[in-house]
Amino acid sequence: MDYTNAFLGKTSQPTDNEVASALGPAAKVWNEFIHWMAEKKGITAQEWKGIVVRKYGWSLRLKQKARNIVYLGPGIGCFMVAFTLTDKALAEAKRQHLPQAVQDVLDNAPRYPEGNGVRLIVRRARDLDAIRIIAGIKVPN
Repeated sequence: MDYTNAFLGKTSQPTDNEVASALGPAAKVWNEFIHWMAEKKGITAQEWKGIVVRKYGWSLRLKQKARNIVYLGPGIGCFMVAFTLTDKALAEAKRQHLPQAVQDVLDNAPRYPEGNGVRLIVRRARDLDAIRIIAGIKVPN
């Protein structure tokens, strides 16, 4: 996985212009996914978090009330989408007909007390197909 958060060490929340500049052509896909989550899944709450910014940078959390649904980490020319899936949601995702690279991530998802960590890199619009399927599983679970 070739990804580095674009805002490592930045002490203040990135602006929309800074995010768009870092993402480059992937900014359109970033915005498309955020819009899709709002329109199709009703996930409209957003929160930027910069926890240990020297090590991890900044991420945008899309939330349903107090529940984190997905984390978006802006990179250079791409972004990371991260989910924490319950065992039930992970099993459902594995039953989907997703690309082999995504299946490999699901099969190797590390187990944490709060769930299974799934991290996928998005570079282009076609990468969103699998992300949308997983988001559709995550929201109700």
